[in-house]
Amino acid sequence: MAKWPYNTSRWKRLRRAKLSMNPLCEVCDKRGLPVAASHVDHKVAISKGGDPFPPLDALMSMCPSCHSIKTSAIDRSDRSSGSAGVAFKGCGLDGLPLDPSHPFMGRGGSKDGSSDA
Repeated sequence: MAKWPYNTSRWKRLRRAKLSMNPLCEVCDKRGLPVAASHVDHKVAISKGGDPFPPLDALMSMCPSCHSIKTSAIDRSDRSSGSAGVAFKGCGLDGLPLDPSHPFMGRGGSKDGSSDA
C-alpha cells in the first residue's frame, strides 16, 4: 500500500468514519453475506484522478478478499483500450451483477462503482 495519503491522520479519521457508518463489506452484503469490513476503498482510485480524501459516499467498506479482487481487476485493466476488468464478480440477491460497470448493466453503471439508479 502506498504511504500517502494512508499514513495521514486525516485518512485515518475518514477510514474510521466509513467503517463506523458501514461496518460490513458492501460487496458481500449485496450477496446476502454479513462479512465484517476492515478495508476502505476509493471508488475512483487516486491514481485515476480520484480525490484522496473524498466524501464518505465515494468510499466503500470492504473485506480484505473483496478489496483485493477489486484492486486486481482494476490494475489488470487494459490501459491501452481504456477498458476495465470486472471488479465485483457474481450477482446480488436481486440477480443482477454486483459490479455496476459490468457489460450486462449497459449504460446504467459507471467506472467509479456507482450507478445511475
